[in-house]
Amino acid sequence: MISDELKTKILRHYYAELWPVGTIARILTVHHSVVSRVLSESGVSPAKLAKRESKLDPYRPFITETLAKYPKLCASRLYSMVRERGYTGGPDHFRHSIALLRPKPAAEAYLRLRTLPAEQAQIDWGHFDYMTIGKAKRPLMAFVMVLSYSRKIFLRFYLNQQMANFMRGHEAAFEEWDGVPRVLLYDNLTSMVLERQGDAIRFNPQMLAFAAHYRFEPRPVAVARGNEKGRVERAIRYVRDNFFAARVYKDLDDLNHQAANWCHEQACLRKCPENKSLTVADVFLEEQPKLLKCPDNPYPCDERIEVRVAKTPYVRFDRNDYSVPHHLVQRMLTLQATLDTVSILDGITEVAAHPRCYDKGAQIEQEVHLSALTAEKHKARLSRGQDRLMQALPIGRDFLVKAAEKGYVLKTIVTQLLALLDRYGANVLGVAMKEALSKNMPHPNAVQKSLETQRLEHHEPPPIGIDLPDDKRVRDLVITPHSLDQYDQLHSIASTGDNENE
Repeated sequence: MISDELKTKILRHYYAELWPVGTIARILTVHHSVVSRVLSESGVSPAKLAKRESKLDPYRPFITETLAKYPKLCASRLYSMVRERGYTGGPDHFRHSIALLRPKPAAEAYLRLRTLPAEQAQIDWGHFDYMTIGKAKRPLMAFVMVLSYSRKIFLRFYLNQQMANFMRGHEAAFEEWDGVPRVLLYDNLTSMVLERQGDAIRFNPQMLAFAAHYRFEPRPVAVARGNEKGRVERAIRYVRDNFFAARVYKDLDDLNHQAANWCHEQACLRKCPENKSLTVADVFLEEQPKLLKCPDNPYPCDERIEVRVAKTPYVRFDRNDYSVPHHLVQRMLTLQATLDTVSILDGITEVAAHPRCYDKGAQIEQEVHLSALTAEKHKARLSRGQDRLMQALPIGRDFLVKAAEKGYVLKTIVTQLLALLDRYGANVLGVAMKEALSKNMPHPNAVQKSLETQRLEHHEPPPIGIDLPDDKRVRDLVITPHSLDQYDQLHSIASTGDNENE
């Protein structure tokens, strides 16, 4: 209803000011149909209120006929067709006009479906925000299963909707209800349906094995017919509005604990849609004894994949690296993961076990794996040094054997001898090592003394392993070291004095 004052303004502008309907509607901020209705009631003929002719009017019969044959024909293609027939209008106005002319699909009526107790349950995933764990941003997915008769809801949150969690959700629901419905209704998820042509369905073989174990019939709904599983769709909306909205939780375990309490309390105390005089909990008590009994042994729902160990002793799983013993590099192993643990198997033998990590780019390690690799690397470095020494000097093996017999640390011996090898060369070092062995002194200090003696006999400059400056005076400088004979004389004198005192 509009006020009398507004009617008076409309009539005055039309008759006195001779304003058109569109101008009156724009100035008075009302819809043009309101202006037309007021003028019609005042006696203005409909012909005068008719809209002005449009460039599209001559083409309306063609457009209407074409849309009747092809209701989903896009406006851009239809625009090209009328342009070829002489239409000169712009595409924006044409697109708006086509939206008004396009035939609307007839409203579809739906039957209210009723099911028998324990006959059917409906399953679907719902996406509920994201959860950040360290560097990883993981989708928070809700697995929802609803008994079609009692509307009992099972709710469990996971960090993805992969096959392993899909089966874990089923198994947790069956354990919670202590029974299995005869038919499970799904959307056309890839976890359930690999390929579909009409009624010809190629099921996921892993899911078929799971269904055979629990003895239920998997039944996908028709493509793009979500109404056939309306109970679980409404349940997800109910979870979103009545449970998850403004929910505060610490982690995934806390959220699932709250979800379990909500399913047992608030979700069970609501009225059952099939019988408003009873609650969902009351109707479930009637339905539960009619469910199929669960098998004695649960189905193995753990993730199990083949992984390859690269050059480093780690295997990659779910965006993180887990350590393995170093002797398994370049091998194919089997990884088995639960929600809490990751086990790596070599055949049937477990070679590593770790707590599962949901971070991104983390390295989960065992100290024994790293310490064993470190010890092996030290051993390898010693072995490489020994090999080089024995290849360069045939006497090197005998020298190391004698050094080991005297209890010297071979790693230190090898390191010092390799340094002398780089400084003096193999020929000179071999003579010095032979002399040290002849004196039964298999130690680099004895070898060093022999090398110095040889150098002094040949009047050679001392070897210098560092870069010298460009100054010629420094490079040509010859340093004559003190003779060591004086120390030998002092040593002999001291020994003679000790003998006399005795």
